[in-house]
Amino acid sequence: MHVHNTNKITRIYNVIGTIRGSVEPDRYVILGGHRDSWVFGGIDPTTGTAVLQEIAQSFGKLMSRGWRPRRTIIFASWDAEEFGLLGSTEWAEENAKSLQERSIAYINSDSSIEGNYTLRVDCTPLLYQLVYKLTKEISSPDDGFEGKSLFESWLEKDPSSENANFPRINKLGSGSDFEAYFQRLGIASGRARYTKNRKTDKYSNYPVYHTIYETFELVEKFYDPTFKKQLSVAQLRGALVYELADSQIIPFNIQDYAKALKNYATSIYHLSKKHDQQLKDHGVSFETLKSYVGKEEIKCEREVIIKIHREYHRAQRDSLFSAVQNFSEAASDFHRRLTEVDLNNPLAVRIVNDQLMLLERAFIDPLGLPGRKFYRHIIFAPSRHNKYAGESFPGIYDAMFDIENKADPRSAWTEVRKHISAAAFTIQAAAGTLKEVV
Repeated sequence: MHVHNTNKITRIYNVIGTIRGSVEPDRYVILGGHRDSWVFGGIDPTTGTAVLQEIAQSFGKLMSRGWRPRRTIIFASWDAEEFGLLGSTEWAEENAKSLQERSIAYINSDSSIEGNYTLRVDCTPLLYQLVYKLTKEISSPDDGFEGKSLFESWLEKDPSSENANFPRINKLGSGSDFEAYFQRLGIASGRARYTKNRKTDKYSNYPVYHTIYETFELVEKFYDPTFKKQLSVAQLRGALVYELADSQIIPFNIQDYAKALKNYATSIYHLSKKHDQQLKDHGVSFETLKSYVGKEEIKCEREVIIKIHREYHRAQRDSLFSAVQNFSEAASDFHRRLTEVDLNNPLAVRIVNDQLMLLERAFIDPLGLPGRKFYRHIIFAPSRHNKYAGESFPGIYDAMFDIENKADPRSAWTEVRKHISAAAFTIQAAAGTLKEVV
């Protein structure tokens, strides 16, 4: 094989369009997708680029009728994604300070199809309820589901393993332009596209991915002859941007984040159980210490009571499960107060919206993950073993992976303990951001 590559420094171009918000111009909702491709790019990225253009055109028509969004919408066409997410990452890093202070969400507009079986959504748990709501309002493009919603066909074809009443939603991994916004800056993010049947189609991506055979004719003749599936994806992506930009209260649901954290903590705990003896030997624990005594049974001096409470709360603070429980309680209390907000008081609305917007930021560790400093999200990161897939509690998972083969077991388990503490601290701190502002 003779390989002839050209190595040179060249200019790349990001194209940015903006609709200024009418009420909160300093709050951004970003819709971004890349337009460069390996060869013809009939699927990747052209099916996503077309959707981005159509959504921008739709918002342009709304504006011509006098509409303006409450918040600023930014449309971004990224260059050099295939060279390592360069366009989107450079823009994110150049504007990191303002983006972290002002961004509500980033919605990705890469390929809108990678198969033609059912919908696939990867997003932060903050967006689960909004995705469910919007898919119930969009018609299903699938054969045999005439008159039914996208939610119904999605649910029947790919139900969640945790709750059969809802379709499956994936964790965000990487491999596309949302990476810098979600994994590094902590901006709530999501993506949606049509995908293959994961139960029968075992290949990791569509067979002609990044090849010369990925043409418009492939899409037109085989993947989406009616273009209805791409239309449904466009409707969903556009509706997400519209709702995030124009709703008075940002449509995030923090209680879904709390449920997800419980599930992820349980999963990592079960993973650890195969090292049960080593956990005990090295003093590693995920569990909550039980209360020492019931309140009504305390019959001791004031100093002893204070000591017991200090030890108990220290144990809670240092426990992953305790932190998750505290976050769940804070989330429930926050949503209760959210129902009581005076919508005619712009300051009260701004306060709760800022708490919603900044929650994802609370999970960012400025030190980054071990050996992967670019990734700073404590709850989500691309898997070390498949960058396209997402991993939960990546610091703990990475520290535990293949631990039995580590040269120094003691230092390896010290690393595990460190990352459990970091996760517990971060979740506890995130819970603190949800408290009532006084």
